[in-house]
Amino acid sequence: MEVILSVHEWKPGDEIVAHLHHGIEAGYFVEGGTVQAPGAPPRAISAGTPIWNLRDVTHAGFKVVGDKSIKLVTVHIVDKDKPMYDVKH
Repeated sequence: MEVILSVHEWKPGDEIVAHLHHGIEAGYFVEGGTVQAPGAPPRAISAGTPIWNLRDVTHAGFKVVGDKSIKLVTVHIVDKDKPMYDVKH
């Protein structure tokens, strides 16, 4: 296993593709904004909102909409011998 700390920033129009991790992902939004999944209404995410994604569970799959970027700090505890993530189609 390895631990990876990251800061991610997505601007309006950026997409976060559906994906999974071979381990656990935890984090929180430092800057909130609005996201929208295909076929769903826009959803506001507030600064301070936590995330928790379990091993091999597909998540994300949305686009940043509106006029604000979102920023997320994550900690991944993942298998060292596998890719950080796999994209799901």
